[in-house]
This record gives sequence, structure tokens and C-alpha cells, in this order.
Amino acid sequence: MTVGITYDLRDDYLKEGFGEEETAEFDRADTIEAIENSLRNLGYQTERIGNIKSLVACLASGKRWDMVFNICEGLYGFGREAVVPAILEAYRIPCTFSDSLVLALTLHKGYSKNVIRDSGIPTADFFIVEKESDADAMNLPYPVIAKPIAEGTGKGIDSASKIDDSAQLRKVCAALLKKFAQPVLIEEFLPGREFTVSICGTGDASRVLGVLEVTLNQDADAEVYSYKNKEFCEDLVVYKLTDDQDARESAEVALRSWKALCCRDSGRVDIRFDKNDVPNFIEVNPIAGLNPVHSDLPITCTQAGISYQSLIEIIMKSALSRI
Repeated sequence: MTVGITYDLRDDYLKEGFGEEETAEFDRADTIEAIENSLRNLGYQTERIGNIKSLVACLASGKRWDMVFNICEGLYGFGREAVVPAILEAYRIPCTFSDSLVLALTLHKGYSKNVIRDSGIPTADFFIVEKESDADAMNLPYPVIAKPIAEGTGKGIDSASKIDDSAQLRKVCAALLKKFAQPVLIEEFLPGREFTVSICGTGDASRVLGVLEVTLNQDADAEVYSYKNKEFCEDLVVYKLTDDQDARESAEVALRSWKALCCRDSGRVDIRFDKNDVPNFIEVNPIAGLNPVHSDLPITCTQAGISYQSLIEIIMKSALSRI
């Protein structure tokens, strides 16, 4: 079986003049090497395709693959993660991870939370600011947290993201609207423990691989899982595999969320406890980072005794079971 690999290589975009934060979600060369080596060790033939432009060129030249291992994040629009799967769907080429519909839905944190809330799963109350004046109508109790509605890797989140009054809210919203050119999600601040839950499988075959507690060090941006904290996580964040009662409750909420959003193969769900000690859905990452050392999903597996190659095998078996 020939497996193509689609990805956005961070170095390529940096060479084109894009900034560090713009490319924060893109992959390093050692991630691609680790995925490819694991696939080959599992007996697959591989071909590196690259980003969406390379994929389009390959398809136009007549190239095809039995399966595509897709970790493209994309660059523009709410559908940026969905474009590669959508193209592959048009050519009837199966790929790993969630389909185009799910990836478009889950990138938009507001739409995701609507589905979660309608499914009866706890999630913080929220308000969407599309223009600066909308902030004046925000009626959630302070403190709140503000973030871009369709970004990952903590982009747009820093120590100023936890907001205590209307003047600060207006200021932060104005800055985020200008910088990211997308709506701002305002959520009731959750003060409790934070976990990230790694999941594999699809539908009824879905299961939890492990639960990591996310604890911030003294030098980290306080109380928020910010861009700085994620970018320099080795120095600022402690990740600990946890199996206490809170972790088990988080796993249950995460798995319910995964199924409600129809995610596939593997990914992560972030959970945080509210003031009443109830685990709340924060967001889902249906294309989780796969760097063997730095990404939360492989870190979870390593601490749970699951090798990196075994993780890639789990992902491939789940994808193959669908076709």
C-alpha cells in the first residue's frame, strides 16, 4: 500500500517571509521524518506530497495514492484545515483523521461549542464579537477570556486574555480583530484544573489513550494556555499523565465530545473545570500535533507506555477500518 503524506512544513513558510506566530501550527522537518519512518517500519510505501499546492500539482499530473496521511493545517479562511480532505474526497482518495465537514466545523470554536452544548455536554457560556462595538453587548459575568475564534497553538492568547472589566474587553477585542481579521470568542473564565485528553478511533470504536494534566510553571503566562506557554512548553509547562477522579471525569466528557463532533482516528480534547468542579469542553484538536517529543498526543502516549510507532499504527488501523 502506498501512503502519501501531506503537511505544511514550517521552514518552507518562514523562507517565504511568514512570521513565527503565523506558522506556529505548521510542522518541523523531524515530525515528517518520524511519521514517514514509522509508516515504512509498518510496511507501507510512502511518498512525501507536501502542502496543498504540491497536492494539487501531483493530482494534476496524474499521481494517486492508496491512502493519504494528512496533517495539513492550511493558512487562510475557516475552511483551511478542510481543504486538503475535501480535494481528496473529490478524487475518492481516503485520508487519515477527520473529514472536510468536521475540520471546517471544529476550527470555528463557536460552532463547535454550539454542537457540544446542544449535545448536553458542559461548556463555558460564550459570546461572539464580530466587530468592536459588539463587545458592549457582552453579558457574561467577569472574569472572561478572549481568543480568536479559529486559531490554534494558543495564537492570540496571552496574559491579557483574562479580562476583568468592559474597558479591557473592548481593548483586547479591538486588538484581536485587527490582528487576526476574524471574530473573537469570549468565554466565561474557568478557574479549575486543565487536562488534555488523547483519543483514538472513530464512533463506537473510539477510546481514550490517556489524560495529561497541564500545569503552568512560575514563569509562564498565568492562568491561560497561551501562545508563549505552548511555544516554549518545555520550560513553562508540566505535563503529567493523570488517572484520578477529575481525570476520569475529563476523559468521559472528552470522549462524549469526540463522538458528538464525529471526529475520526485520533486527536485531543481540551477540558477545564469550572467553579463548581464540573469538567467543561474547551475545544477539540482533530489534527493533533505529532512531533514525537514536543506534541501533547505523543507525550501522552509515551507516558502511557505507547510507542510513537504504535501510535502511528493505531491511527492507520483506524483509518483503514473505514475503507
